Amino acid sequence: MLPTFANLLYELDAASGILTLTVNRPTKLNALNAATIADLDAAGQAALADPAVRAILLTGSGEKAFVAGADIAELAALTPAQAQGAAEAGQTAFRRFETSPKPTLAAVNGFALGGGCELAMACHLRVAADTARFGQPEVNLGLLPGYGGTQRLPRLIGRAKALEFLLTADVIKADEALRLGLANHVVPAAELLDFSRTLLLKILTKAPLAVGMVVACVDAYYEGADGYRTEAEAFGKAFATADFKEGTTAFVEKRAAVFTGK
Repeated sequence: MLPTFANLLYELDAASGILTLTVNRPTKLNALNAATIADLDAAGQAALADPAVRAILLTGSGEKAFVAGADIAELAALTPAQAQGAAEAGQTAFRRFETSPKPTLAAVNGFALGGGCELAMACHLRVAADTARFGQPEVNLGLLPGYGGTQRLPRLIGRAKALEFLLTADVIKADEALRLGLANHVVPAAELLDFSRTLLLKILTKAPLAVGMVVACVDAYYEGADGYRTEAEAFGKAFATADFKEGTTAFVEKRAAVFTGK
């Protein structure tokens, strides 16, 4: 039985193994309150532990918003210590998607502001509808991003552009997000989910263990580890997998490989 959540739809396509997680607070433009952050954390844990889940697609309910930010009314009532705890809880939840060995993709169907932009950036890939909008407007409220935005945005678009984006609180359109490297693709809104699933299905034809190793190696560089050593160690480990033997055999035999994740 699939888990259920108050503010999140958890839908697994058994045939493909693609899990669709939909932030489901449409009357609040899918704003992230503490309960929704907790749902995302629990759903991430469940997805990573379930072998039937092979990829994770994150999106928002309705046509207006992916996630339009944090729940400001809830945030306004926090003490400084509670605010730090809230930031740490959000960072923990989002890191599950960022470090997942299973591919994660944000299908950004509308506003991705504040925590919504941070959630999208935590995914490995971002596909934006042509109606999507991205922004980190926290400085307008006397705040700053708390769920990892100051760390992820410079990695994606460079320090100077990231600082401009963060300090001006500008909201940008999907085509500008694509130009900057914040989005991987921009597609018509009606095609967003189909395009996103097709992209994930393409990745799912590859060796699962190798895909996870690639994510870990890329992250190693940004986390301050010796990325070259991490890569060399992973390269060696890959040679011990059944997927490596299958991949090389299939190449020699000129057929499609059938990977098992072993």
